[in-house]
Amino acid sequence: MSHPIGWRTVFRISRSVPNPSRVTCLRAAVLALVAVVTLGACSSDTGGDRPAGTIENDGTYPLTVPSGDTTITIDAQPASIVSLSPSATEMLYAVGAGDQVVAVDDQSNYPEGVPSTSLSGYTPNVEAVLGYEPDLVVASDDAGDLVAGLARAKVPTLLLPAAATLDDVYTQIERVGAVTGHVADAAGVVASMRSDIDAVVAGLPPRAQPLTYYQELDDTYFSIADTTFIGGVYAMLGLRSIAPGPDAYPQLSAESILAANPDLIFLADQECCGVTPEVVAARPGWNELTAVRDGNVHPLDADVASRWGPRVVDLVRQVGQIVSAVPAESAPR
Repeated sequence: MSHPIGWRTVFRISRSVPNPSRVTCLRAAVLALVAVVTLGACSSDTGGDRPAGTIENDGTYPLTVPSGDTTITIDAQPASIVSLSPSATEMLYAVGAGDQVVAVDDQSNYPEGVPSTSLSGYTPNVEAVLGYEPDLVVASDDAGDLVAGLARAKVPTLLLPAAATLDDVYTQIERVGAVTGHVADAAGVVASMRSDIDAVVAGLPPRAQPLTYYQELDDTYFSIADTTFIGGVYAMLGLRSIAPGPDAYPQLSAESILAANPDLIFLADQECCGVTPEVVAARPGWNELTAVRDGNVHPLDADVASRWGPRVVDLVRQVGQIVSAVPAESAPR
């Protein structure tokens, strides 16, 4: 399984569990749930071995497509789709299937005007979902035995697990396009993403070694390692996390961050925790960090930085601009 929105769920769970050993177990379990990627899986070759624009189905019905660890058959173009995953919601609208979406979960907030509801992707209620009379439900995992419950009502569920690589993102977008009858639109989205990301990577200045970064997920210093999906994207842009492995989402200490002295700091906790570059600079000793001293503390859109989907291009562009602005002679140290 994978979770609807990724790392923010991890911290919501761990903060609600006071026993440190239980937190450790939960975070260990997360490694089996969240998307992970090795450094070798995400290089400057953003296309991998998969040809640009490749689709798995021509969009004619009935069609059979992969769904999680199995396959599903769609008898006709769906006209009433419920999305229980923010990443899936963004894919549906990106390929032009927005008019077919009748309801989205309570975490889906993009693009503007999506039919938001109180439906939960974390603990889905099958009866509540069926209340929207869907002919297709899209989710990131089979939480609460969702698939079986919907199958009893003869409603297919398309599972799009958390992506491990950019190629996974492209495949899912193409799959959404095939299932919804927007094959050409999906191929266009994928081609545009590939082109845009390749252009960013090609425009990066050459460096002898990667720049180092610390990404702050909340104000207790949880961070990301290179083995995460986002960490892999950053690696493609010439960055290396100061967070050690093998834990994908380790909790660091202020002392370890100060000792690592990262070149860049990314803040994904401005919205949740009110952390700004000014707050970071005011922490004891942090004003001496290279990133703080050089003005390289950068807030990120937490949604963009935690979802896999079409807007990963926005993250690549933002981080690419930040990386390009760091003089090659000033880093790494």
